[in-house]
Amino acid sequence: MTDSASTEATERTEVVRNDEQGRYDILVNGELAGFTEFVDKGPQRIFPHTELDERFSGRGLSSILVSQALADTRTAGQRVVPVCPLVARWVSKHDEFDDIVDPVTPEVLQFLRSR
Repeated sequence: MTDSASTEATERTEVVRNDEQGRYDILVNGELAGFTEFVDKGPQRIFPHTELDERFSGRGLSSILVSQALADTRTAGQRVVPVCPLVARWVSKHDEFDDIVDPVTPEVLQFLRSR
């Protein structure tokens, strides 16, 4: 029998920006565990949707995914628009990104609908 805590401790977790599909992927030991989609609109990077495979839930992967996606957005000199409820919830609990977060506006939502 394998101890799940020791198995998780040896996992290799990696977040990769996947420009071709417009998302950040989180990989666990090379396997896609989830992603957060993004759409760039001028200086803003809009995050409309995030998914995490249920098989990987309870490991804090969504937090790793969002934090690294936002850190990369900051490095790119862009601002964050958290349309996705998961990203919005994460941002509300982590004030270190307050300086680059823009509100979700009707214009942003219309832009997403028109794509």
